[in-house]
Amino acid sequence: MLYKNVNIESFGYEVPPERISSEEIEARLKPVYERLGLPAGRLELMTGIKERRFWHPGTLPSDAAALAGEKAIASANIPREKIGCLIMCSVSRDFLEPATATIVHNRLGLSEKAMVFDISNACLGILTGMTVLANMIELGQVEAGLLVSGENSRPLLESTIEKLLTDKSITRKSIKPLFASLTIGSGSIAVLMSGRKISSSGHCLHGGASYSATRYNDLCRGGNPEKGMRDGAETLMNTDSEMLMKRGVETAFKTWEIFKENLKIRADDIDCICTHQVGSAHKKLLFEALSLDASRDFSTLENFGNTGSVSCPLTAAIAIEKNVIKAGSYFVLLGIGSGINCTMLGVKW
Repeated sequence: MLYKNVNIESFGYEVPPERISSEEIEARLKPVYERLGLPAGRLELMTGIKERRFWHPGTLPSDAAALAGEKAIASANIPREKIGCLIMCSVSRDFLEPATATIVHNRLGLSEKAMVFDISNACLGILTGMTVLANMIELGQVEAGLLVSGENSRPLLESTIEKLLTDKSITRKSIKPLFASLTIGSGSIAVLMSGRKISSSGHCLHGGASYSATRYNDLCRGGNPEKGMRDGAETLMNTDSEMLMKRGVETAFKTWEIFKENLKIRADDIDCICTHQVGSAHKKLLFEALSLDASRDFSTLENFGNTGSVSCPLTAAIAIEKNVIKAGSYFVLLGIGSGINCTMLGVKW
């Protein structure tokens, strides 16, 4: 995919107020660690995550997304009435129906003529949303649009801790599929995009590539795997972390080859690399497989953990804020989501 008429006007993000360290989580799990003989410090050592953030109890995904959306609008020069599409892209949602995007749209006071809907694609949600919105802008269907995501990981973390503390049948082996849920953090992000006729940013979405390896859709599943979304289902996630990492990197390699060909770009042309922040081992393997320069990586993993669909664009937003990405920089968004889906996008800032 290549774009000739699509700019990124602004990013907006909101950081949750509560900090929860890996050490604090392990302290709560001390009875489990002692029973299974697990060493303290294992969580940070294996993942590289020192802490993650959480919203105050009662915060809804729409609350978080609206905060980020307001910031993106405030920092762009696009009138609200020009925003012809609002897409909610997070894993988290307020409820099954209606679309959580309708809540955010109303909160932000956007035009009633705007298209409003949710996109769900696991951790790849925002990058998928960027391609959908870019296509709409390129086709002239809308002049500008806003993507938002508000991830709330507290229910997943609390359910996982409760499961680990109460299920005495859990062993050192059976704990592994639940361990990834302890790496999840909360956050919100918004991306405002427009056609170049009304843009004042000059930040060009160059294009990208996507690849789907859906035969591996069973490697990470949220919700009770036996009950799905039926009555009594718990908020749990089962992840084969080792195999998901292996297959995810394989999928990323195939996507990367298509990406380079589509955009006629080399790794040396890239100034900053923003990946989906999963864990330190995953990132190391990814950079080795794609022959990427680790010095061009910008990391948020240590302080935010895996924030789902917020992760990759949040990393870019902070890199821009810290002037790591500056005017004229070329950066890439490398996203991998369970499923397995992969999307990579190139941006000239």
